[in-house]
Amino acid sequence: MWNNWKALQSNKTARYGIPMLLLIVGGSFGLREFTQIRYDAQKIKKKLDPALEARVSTQKQKVTLETEYEKLKELNLEDWRNIRGPRPWEDSRQYQEQQRSQQATKQGREH
Repeated sequence: MWNNWKALQSNKTARYGIPMLLLIVGGSFGLREFTQIRYDAQKIKKKLDPALEARVSTQKQKVTLETEYEKLKELNLEDWRNIRGPRPWEDSRQYQEQQRSQQATKQGREH
């Protein structure tokens, strides 16, 4: 018996191959179980209350390209101005006052 044990320890296939085979086969079963748990949890999370699901589905259907276009037509884009904020190295109060003074001079010229 002791001689057989020594023979198995010196055999590289028995020493390294069998544990590797067990690791691969066991890992595939473990991975399958963990992924199944993941997909089951996603199914549970996706289930919504029927009343809430009805509200969500009607809200999704209301948004169409035509309604969004009508919203954009109502906006006044002619008077739109691009206002640049202060840079990190600029003093924001000083920059705001500078912008206000420039705006005041522009409005003074227009009127």
